[in-house]
This record gives sequence, C-alpha cells and structure tokens, in this order.
Amino acid sequence: MTATNRRRVLLANPRGYCAGVDRAVVTVEKALEQYGAPIYVRKQIVHNTHVVSTLEKRGAVFVEETDEVPEGAIVVFSAHGVSPMVHEEAEKRSLKTIDATCPLVTKVHKEAKRFASQDRDIILIGHIGHEEVEGTSGEAPEHIQIVESPDQVDQVEVRDPDNVSWLSQTTLSVDETNQTVDALRGKFPNLLDPPSDDICYATSNRQDAVKSMAPECDLVIVVGSDNSSNSVRLVEVALEAGASAAHLIDNASLMEEAWLEGVDTVGVTSGASVPDILVRELLDKLSGHGFDTVDTVQTAEESLTFSLPKELRRDLRAETV
Repeated sequence: MTATNRRRVLLANPRGYCAGVDRAVVTVEKALEQYGAPIYVRKQIVHNTHVVSTLEKRGAVFVEETDEVPEGAIVVFSAHGVSPMVHEEAEKRSLKTIDATCPLVTKVHKEAKRFASQDRDIILIGHIGHEEVEGTSGEAPEHIQIVESPDQVDQVEVRDPDNVSWLSQTTLSVDETNQTVDALRGKFPNLLDPPSDDICYATSNRQDAVKSMAPECDLVIVVGSDNSSNSVRLVEVALEAGASAAHLIDNASLMEEAWLEGVDTVGVTSGASVPDILVRELLDKLSGHGFDTVDTVQTAEESLTFSLPKELRRDLRAETV
C-alpha cells in the first residue's frame, strides 16, 4: 500500500464554537442590525482574528478601553468578562452597555464575590494579563492572588491557611489545573473547592477529543489564534497525549507543506472561538495533498445554548411589539 493510500484525517468532535462564543458573536451581529454601525466592542469579542475581521467589516469598532468609546455610544463587553471598575467607567461616560460575558465566566465572578464575602483568601489559577483573569480578579482584588502553574504554589502566602479557596480561568488545561490544585491542597489541606468545576464544558470536551485521537496522529493541526488560551492548550494536550507533532494556525494558508512529510495521519481540531469554515478550508487543503479520507473522532455531544444578553433581548422584543 502506498503512503498516499494510507493518508487520512482524524477530525475531532466537539471542536470550534462553544455556546458562550456563539452568543457573543451573535450579540455583536444583532446589535449591528438593531442599532446600526458603529457598535463599539471592548477588547476582541472572542480571541479569533477571522471573527474580529469579519465583524469589523460589518461596522464593529474594537477598542482596548472604554475611554476610547464616544460618550453615549453603545459598547459590547467581550465574552471574557470585565471587572466592576470597567462597568463603573462605562457608566461615568454614559455608555449604553451590552454585556456579552460568557455565563460560565459570570459564574466564576459570582464565586469570587461569595468567597470574598466570607473573607477568604482566593487563589485564582490562570494566566496573568488574560482578559478573563483580569475581570475575575477585579471582583475582589484585595482577596485574590494569581497562580499560573504548580511550581508557583510555594510562593503563595495567605493570612489564614485554613481559610483559602481556589478558582480558575475557564480555558485552561484540565490536567495542569488539577496539578496546580493538588499542589495547593498539599500546602493548604483545608483548601475549599468552588461549587463546581470552573473549567468550561467546551474546553474539557475539546481537550478530551484531542486526547482520544492524538496517539494515532503523526501530526495534529489546531485551528485557532495564538491569543486564544484554549486553542494554545489544545496543542499542548495533543503533544502530551502522544501526537508526534502539533501546530497552531490561524487559517489554512499558514499550514506548511513540510509538516506533511512522512505523515500518514493528521488530526484536526479547532479552538472554541473558531468558526467551522476555517476547519473546512484546512480539510480542503489537506485533501489536495492526498489526505482525502476524513474520519470523525466523536467523544461528546454538545447541546447547550445561552440566551442573548438581557439588554439586547429587551430592545429586540420592543422592536417586534
């Protein structure tokens, strides 16, 4: 049998858009339809360059901070969430706000406020500088300290070792987060867990699908932007699970033909903020190189959906009355 005849693609499922990303993108689209351009968006609505570029062409204007938004204008807060201070700044500028924060991120914010009300020290596992981490830590900055990995646990100092809880960024590696929690529990035996796992269902499901297919893959290609935490984690998970090589690309044009040398099986997946058209374009490109057999690796079914932000729902309802 020739190498060409052996060539195949393993396509991970679930992959791509999660419910929170879909809700955030649709929020900007509906806001543009309802109110007209421009609609301002603080930070990238989701971490994907294709999505951002597409929305810009329709009239969305992406800014870093609320002081870049004209007074009285409409601003959408991204899926990653914002701190109370950002809400206050928007109110001072009389901005009409639409909060597209993922409900699963909002859940972590509420946990932070609850733990802080109990005067607990809170260890937030996450990446310093990531918008989600900044938003969560802003809920109780005097109580929260950030830990990025297990090897930072030794540096953690708290007021009362028996009154410590932990939370996490929703898009981390499940395995590495568990390692960090184990290290924290070794230092603080009475460490209090959040009521439910903070890592979102979509992040876990996409990692599980990659773990399932990676041992059979000579190469795994993850479609996603390099500022997308969950996409970056998928590359790491693929390598840890046995893939011989793994790469992150924004789109099919960035795939290098040299990666395919000596490769029989390519695994393909995408981060939670990636529209499936980008995966289809990659599959087309791989087909042109002889990888025209595509087998789906299904590890979970996803049916969760979230309603649009209440501010937008109210105006959409008023329009139909």
